[in-house]
Formats: sequence, structure tokens, C-alpha cells
Amino acid sequence: MLIFLFKDLYIIISLKEHNAKQIIHKCLLLSQLSLNFRDLQFAQAMLFAIEEINKSTDLLPGISLGYKIYDTCDNVARSVGVTLALANGNVFVPSKTPCTTSAHVQAIIGATSSSTTIALATVTGPFFLPVVALAHLVKYFGWTWVGAIRTNSDYGNNGMATFTETAQQLGICLEYSVSFFRTDPYAKIQKIIDIVKASTSKVIVTFLSRPDLNVLLHEFLYHNLSGYQWVGTESWIFDSQTAEMDIHHILDGAIGLSIPIAHVSGLRNFILNEKPLNSSNNELFTEFWETLFNCRFKELKSSSDIQRECTGHEDVTGVQNSFIDMSLMPIFNNVYKGVYAVAHALHNILSCNKTCNKNVQLDPFMVNEVYFNENGDPAAKYDIINWQPRENGIVEFVTVGLYDISLAQEKQLHLQSKSLIWARNSKQVHSVTCVRCLPEFWSNERRDTCIKKEAVFLSYEEIMGALLTAASLFGACVTIGVILIFFKYRKTPIVRANNSELSFLLLFSLILCFLCSLTFIGQPSDWSCMFRHVAFGITFVLCISCLLGKTMVVLMAFRATRPGSNVKKWFGQTQQRLCVTAFTLIQVNICIIWLTTSPPFPFKNFKEIKDKITLECALGSAVGFWAVLGYIGLLAILCFIFAFLARKLPDNFNEAKFITFSMLIFCAVWITFIPAYISSPGKFSVAVEIFAILASSFGLLICIFIPKCYIILMKPEKNTKKYMMGKKAPNPL
Repeated sequence: MLIFLFKDLYIIISLKEHNAKQIIHKCLLLSQLSLNFRDLQFAQAMLFAIEEINKSTDLLPGISLGYKIYDTCDNVARSVGVTLALANGNVFVPSKTPCTTSAHVQAIIGATSSSTTIALATVTGPFFLPVVALAHLVKYFGWTWVGAIRTNSDYGNNGMATFTETAQQLGICLEYSVSFFRTDPYAKIQKIIDIVKASTSKVIVTFLSRPDLNVLLHEFLYHNLSGYQWVGTESWIFDSQTAEMDIHHILDGAIGLSIPIAHVSGLRNFILNEKPLNSSNNELFTEFWETLFNCRFKELKSSSDIQRECTGHEDVTGVQNSFIDMSLMPIFNNVYKGVYAVAHALHNILSCNKTCNKNVQLDPFMVNEVYFNENGDPAAKYDIINWQPRENGIVEFVTVGLYDISLAQEKQLHLQSKSLIWARNSKQVHSVTCVRCLPEFWSNERRDTCIKKEAVFLSYEEIMGALLTAASLFGACVTIGVILIFFKYRKTPIVRANNSELSFLLLFSLILCFLCSLTFIGQPSDWSCMFRHVAFGITFVLCISCLLGKTMVVLMAFRATRPGSNVKKWFGQTQQRLCVTAFTLIQVNICIIWLTTSPPFPFKNFKEIKDKITLECALGSAVGFWAVLGYIGLLAILCFIFAFLARKLPDNFNEAKFITFSMLIFCAVWITFIPAYISSPGKFSVAVEIFAILASSFGLLICIFIPKCYIILMKPEKNTKKYMMGKKAPNPL
């Protein structure tokens, strides 16, 4: 339903007037639709507030509120589409309305269903479902083992998500949480019944719309399921029609939250007065009157129609249906307050410059005040309702408490426990108590015993750990083999070229690089967590420092051949040793600072896998870890730059070109390592780090030493000083 303001402003209110058995574009096939008396009552409450505002000389003087009934067909998509059109200014205004200026939508109120309201609020502004109170209510009674059933809609899903989050914080366990919609296949609803039958919890928390609850009650009756303690929301807990349909008293003893009881003086008489409705929309009045009295007006009645003729003078108070039921007066009051809140907001906007009062005063028309927070939401305030059966079989909705979020936390929930009646008309609920297992334990399949969780880590016994161990030992053995070859042929030119001392030190550091990966495998302990990262950081810096020294030797050697050059004096073997030592000591100092401030430590991860404990090494200081990696990366980049500059210097065996290629592989491995390490869970992050260590180590070993070994063993004729000193014209850069 939309309201438009004659003169300057527009307000939109969206209601659904029909219950559609088949959704159609404009709800024109009235034979397939039934008029919803409840929503018509909401419309009447809105009209009542509009008439009061228009008669007021204090509120919005000189501005009259008008209205036009709009049918949303109970269709969320249609409602959102229309709301967007209205918000964009596409509003149809009847030509007879005395508007003097163009219409502009200023506010939206509605809709009558929560799912549609959530959808509209997504388009127009924030929405908050105050269901925290329901979780506190469940916790108050000590129900820590409950089941949950919800409508598969925005109302049910959003509400249950908020309830679940709050329940976990309060120590409430959900045995099951299922959803359905009334039009779902029967097999899906049957599955929910089977889940409830197999469950041990006796408390059912619901976020169900009234039609969905009716479908569920029918199935509970068919399967003879009773004795459950129902916890409900305002959608059905105070609904007289739901109570009338529950003829087998499945819901007896239900407890839940309801909008506080309120009374709007004169509203009942206004709703039962057909004149406002008749004057507002002749088509709607005709449909309403014919549905209310099950008759047809003479001009619309066909010759084959067996319904009696409407006179238009039937007595509204004499019928017995939902239209004269005023049990939803609290919701009518919300509609009434909503219109007044918008009217007061408009009044303030028109009478102020830049700021407006957030405390919306509704006096003298209302007896209470309405407050809105910074998100535009009213404070949550609910009556706690208990379904109590009486001797005549009628269920009475008894207010047994109040939840008011505006009060102090210890006073927000107030209950009169002595006046409560539970399921089966008992004085207490025999519910199963949920005891949370300790973090290192997990419940068994029957959920009656806590069993210890399995600890998982990268071990030597599993396939992945065994393969990585084998690769590590293989790399170390190959490196030892290269050392033996180099030692045997240590006096040959290819070994003596470019500082054989650095070559042996580089091979030794590669052995350490291969072996340090073994420290990452096995159950983490205090020493292994610290040693693995320190050993990795220092050995790799030693390795890169040797490569950096060898690359600088190549560059300096060719510079030293120039006449008058004294480069060789400043970069001899002693200077090379000092260079490697200095670079390595810097990494040692970084590791010492890391270990003394916030060292790595063994950590039990309970969140990665719910029924298992992931044993891993926490970094301690992430800054320390990335400082170690960053320093290795810095040296690798410097080494790559020097090797790249020396790659085409004239020589039959220029080692710089092999170093360049090895550094490309090294950098590629560790650049891809970073995202893989961050995204890998648990022990797989350890495997990723080991793989990076082994891949980069094999890259250095193969690129730098395998070509030399090939010449030594397979091409000895090239392992001569004459061949090594042969000059070639340099290739163009």
C-alpha cells in the first residue's frame, strides 16, 4: 500500500492484500486469490492514523496525507521492483487528487511480512532482526540442547543466523537446524520429521511464518509427535488463528516473544466501519464485502451464480471471521506508530535547518515514546507469552514476562516463572542438558560421551611426509656425491676456477638446506619450532652469500684485467670470506632478535578441523618470520642482478649464466610460495614450505654444479686450462 502526500511529499507503505495460490504479474485473476483480512486490518490502521494526522492542526499544518492501496501479491521480487520504481520517482498519482506540485517519495513503511521487509530494507536502508532476546530466553530456562526449525526465507534464515551466533556465545548447543518452505516437496518435510524423531532434544526453537507452521503442525499430528517444548517468535506466538487450528494442542505450553500489548483508542470502531474503505477504493470494497459476507452484488452476479445477493447493508459486527478479530492490536499499533513516526520526521525536517531530533515524540497521540538508534532501528521490547490451555479447551495467551533492551543488562529479561505452564501441562521441561566438551575432546556419534580428538600433523609415517623425507635425503646424498667428485678432481681447472673454496662451502650449505627440511616433519615441539625456521633462514643465507661472492668474483676478475686496475687487491679470497661471513651474521642477528622477543612455539589449532586437533608451529612474531624471508629475498635479488650483468662476459665457461638461471628458479619458487603458504591449511602449509625449500635447493644444485660434473666426467677434454681460458667475441646485449 502506498501513501502519497498531496502538495509536496510522498510516503510509501507496502502491504499484501491477497493470499496468492498462484503468483501472477498483476494479481488480476481474482478467482485464484483470496482476500487477506489481516492485511486489510493493517490498511485500516494506517488510514486511521492518516485521518488523525490530517485533522491535527499541530502536526504537518497545511499538508494533507493521501493514500493509494497497492497490491504486492505476496511476491518479494514484485515488491522490490515496485519499491525501486517508486524510489526513482515513478509514482502514479490519480488525476483527481488536488496535488499542486510533483510527487516525491520520502519514506517507506512496511511490508506486513518480514521476508518482504528485509528485501525492501536491502534496497532502501538497514534492517535489524532483534532475536538476541530469544537466545537469552532459552538460556534463562537452562535449555542448552535444542533443535531449530526455520522458514526458508529471509525472515527465517537471517533470524536463525543471529540466534545461532548468540546461542553459541551463551553456551547453547543446536542438535539440528533445518529449513523448509510450505511449497517444498513432501519428501523434504518428511526428512525434517525424521530428524525430529531421531533427536534427543525436547526443545524446538522456531523461526516460522504462520502458514509454514500450519504445514509442520499437520505433519506432527500425522506422525503423533507431541510433548515438545516450542519456542516461537512474534509471527505466531500471539496469533489466535494458529491457536484455533491447533485442535490437538501440540503447541500447548509454547513460549515466545510477542510485540507488547497495546491499545489504540478508536481503532477497533474505525476498522469495523466500512465507510472509509468504501470511499477509498470501490473495487477493493466490493471484493472485501463479497468475501466477508459470502455474497455477490446484483450488478456483478451472473445467472449461474448460486451465491446470495449482497445488499451493502449487512452488519459487520455479526460475522465470525478474522476481520473482526482484534488480537493483533499490538501490530496494528506498530502500523499506527509507523505512520506517526514518518509524519513527525517530516514535520521536523520541514521545521528545522540541518539537524532533527532522533527522539520521536508521539504525544499527545500516543502514551509512549519511540526511540530510534543510529541505524534507524527501534529498541527491542517484547512481551514473553506462554500458551496456557484452559478447561474448555481454549488456549489463553498469558504474559509471563518482558524483555526490554533499553534497561540495564541484568534487568533486560524479567520473568514470572511461577505462572508458567510447559508442554503436556507440566510445571517443568524435561530437556537434555548440553555439556560442552573440552577443546581437546569431541562428542561421539550418539553425542553422549566426549572422546579425545585425533592430533594431526605432518609425520614421517604418512605418504606425503615419507615422500618429502625421501626427496630431502636424496638431495643431500646427491650433493655429497658432487662434493666427492669435486674433491677428487680438485686440482682440475674447472674446479679451481672461480674460487673452489666458495664452491665447497656452497655445496656444504646445500646439504644443510636439504636436511633442514626434515625439521619441519614430525610433531611440533618447543625446540623444533624454533630450530626449523632458524636453520632454514641461516643455511639459505649462507648459500646465497656464497653465490653472491662467486658472482662478484666473476665481475671483478674481468675488471682486474684492465690496465692499472687494483680491483683484485680489494676483492681477494680474504675479502670474499669476510663478505660471506658478514651477510650470514646479519641473518643470525635477525634470528636472535626473533627468538628472544617472540619465538615460534607449538600450537594446537582446534578451528581448522572440528573433530581433530591440528598441531602446528605458530610463528610467534610474524614480523620476525617475514624479516628472515625478506632478507633471503634481498640477497637473492642482488645475486640475480650481479649474475645477469656478468652473464655474457667472454669466457668458455662463464659461471654467471648458470647462477642467473638458478636465481630465476629460486625467485620463482619463493614468489609462488607466499600465496600458497598463506592459503594452505594446517599441515599442508608445512608441506608447502618444505616443497619450496627442496625445489629451490635442487634448482641451485642442478643449475650450478651438474654442468660442471658433466664436463668432469663426460667431457674431460674440456677440463683444461687452455680451453677454460679460451676467448670468444662477446655476444651483443
